[in-house]
Amino acid sequence: MASMQFNGFDAFEDAGDKAGNATEEKVHVRVQQRNGRKCITTVAGLADDLDIKRICKAFKKNFSCNGAVQKDEEIGEVIQLSGDQRTNVKDFLVDQEICHAENIVLHGF
Repeated sequence: MASMQFNGFDAFEDAGDKAGNATEEKVHVRVQQRNGRKCITTVAGLADDLDIKRICKAFKKNFSCNGAVQKDEEIGEVIQLSGDQRTNVKDFLVDQEICHAENIVLHGF
């Protein structure tokens, strides 16, 4: 067999997930099952210069749910909300121009 020559084509070039393009951080919105029908929504990855407590207070008021800010060593500050609030959180963050829709990642079911 002769040695095969591969061209320099990168199939994932337009995906934008390059290591050098890490200027925009992703906001991860997850839902975690507690017990039975109960679940909590966690929001992690918000920028450090934002007032996380104020955003949590706005979430609680607009979504009529309970919430808290938890500190994590690796991630930083994480907002926990009661119930499945994934779509509400995404819509709120985009409407209030806190972050762009392409920087929000929804995880869960």
